Amino acid sequence: MPIKSRIRTIPDYPKKGIMFRDITTLIKDPVGFRLVIDSLTQRYIRGDILFDVIVGIESRGFIIGGAMSYTLGKGFVPVRKKGKLPAEKVSHEYQLEYGTDTIEMHKDAIKKGTKVLLIDDLLATGGTALAAAALIEKLGGKVVEMAFIVNLPEVGGIKKLTEKGYKVFSLTEFEGD
Repeated sequence: MPIKSRIRTIPDYPKKGIMFRDITTLIKDPVGFRLVIDSLTQRYIRGDILFDVIVGIESRGFIIGGAMSYTLGKGFVPVRKKGKLPAEKVSHEYQLEYGTDTIEMHKDAIKKGTKVLLIDDLLATGGTALAAAALIEKLGGKVVEMAFIVNLPEVGGIKKLTEKGYKVFSLTEFEGD
């Protein structure tokens, strides 16, 4: 059974007309979780894409990024929602489909020239990924690739990210279903 079939769809969440792709059903399934981590690990263990650290976006990016950091022997850096990090930090405010949000990263998390693999569960509008990339770049890092479990191409995030020059990878896509 592939990854896509293990992802639950919840209609009209968080608002009417949205088909929410819920990966909690995927990651609670030990085979599904292993498929995700093994698939992503195989992509990056070959060494075709060189990076120094994995940055995961709160909160599901922590789950995937943390496991990948372990399998690949890389450090892990969290990007958190505003007010969650205790030390000196950098912030970035960005637009959501339904408002604005702010994310933060510790100032000492990324050194100048650090190559970063950015991880999150789902790519929709691309706003959060672009905001996380902006934080990484403010600190002098370079995003070498962004990886997601799910891409929703019709929402336009992948187009936004690739137009900005980012390399994007996803394990599966949902198009209009």
